[in-house]
Amino acid sequence: MSLFRIARPTIARRSLLTPSVRYKHTLPNLPYDYAALEPAISGKIMELHHSKHHQTYVNSLNDAEEKYADAVSANDVQRQIALQPLLKFHGGGHINHTLFWENLAPKSSGGGEPPSGKLAGAITVTYGSVENLKKNMNVSLAGIQGSGWSWLVKDKDTGALQVIAMPNQDPVVGKYVPLLGIDAWEHAYYLQYQNRKAEYFSAVWDVVNWKAAEARYRAAA
Repeated sequence: MSLFRIARPTIARRSLLTPSVRYKHTLPNLPYDYAALEPAISGKIMELHHSKHHQTYVNSLNDAEEKYADAVSANDVQRQIALQPLLKFHGGGHINHTLFWENLAPKSSGGGEPPSGKLAGAITVTYGSVENLKKNMNVSLAGIQGSGWSWLVKDKDTGALQVIAMPNQDPVVGKYVPLLGIDAWEHAYYLQYQNRKAEYFSAVWDVVNWKAAEARYRAAA
């Protein structure tokens, strides 16, 4: 998976010609070693986060889609409705984490280097500086009650940047394009930072891959 490619999680689908064939979602490979983001994020956290937590979202999404397809085939509308929260949760978990891995990079590969180009200009216009944006996102992250994410997004309608918080694994959809997301779930930091999540919110900027965010910003133009 390239650091500079916009994440495109595998889309499960049924062929119209061969309805029994289904293409399943898969866990994306990381473009760096688990320990490559240390000391900001420990190798143990990255291993568990990627190979266990994200894999569980992938497995559960595939299972939910199988059940949903069966409900569609059976014309069982009630069951289809009942399965939608699972599709949203596990589908969001898969999408969010796929984007998150691309949001990160080792320092040796440019992690932590400030943004440039049009995105940097837009950040300056909206927030005054990259440091002010970081402060805004850290405030957003600290304000999340329970689990969730904070995202820097681009409004498709106005082109403006905005920081938004999303609960649980709700993905960024609709009029917003996700540019940069920070995971505020405990599994993203607790083994290393324990209850000191503010330290994680500060440290993660040392390995943020602004080049990936810039690529998403340009693609959303």
